[in-house]
Amino acid sequence: MHIDPLERKWAYISLGIAALFVSVILFDALFHGVNAPSNVETIDSARLHLSEEFAEDNLGVQVDDNGNIIVRMVAGRYSFFPKHITVPADTPLKFRWASIDVLHGVHMPMTNMSTMIVPGYVSEVNTVLPKPGDYPFLCNEYCGLGHDHMWSKVTVVAKQHWTPPAANKPEGDLNDE
Repeated sequence: MHIDPLERKWAYISLGIAALFVSVILFDALFHGVNAPSNVETIDSARLHLSEEFAEDNLGVQVDDNGNIIVRMVAGRYSFFPKHITVPADTPLKFRWASIDVLHGVHMPMTNMSTMIVPGYVSEVNTVLPKPGDYPFLCNEYCGLGHDHMWSKVTVVAKQHWTPPAANKPEGDLNDE
């Protein structure tokens, strides 16, 4: 079988570029700690409302027994639930997300908060929000005709002005428009 020298040259160049990309990815993974998200936790999206963690009464901001702040939210039907939450500034926050229907994404402009919310999995993001203010959660994955109305609001207040939610009662109004 005869391969034209020009085709052979372009095949080598293509393979070289692919090898370069793989090398860069491996280098970053091994030496810079750049890896894909590792929280692979599955959940039954069809029974999400029956789960203990993502039941309607358990959504919003909570403080666990160790003083860690955990925010549980659900994405679905062109909205994030709850619609509004309040969190303290300069405090480690753990956001846990689940989708009740299709693929969604969540992005908070001007922060490092951005992730995909895949049905059947729990998405988890750890972050610190340094500046007080109002921030929107926006859906950054097209999810249907109501996608452009899919948002929620996070109010970040100074740590000294934040009041933790009552024990076993999450903060966040599911019906707040």
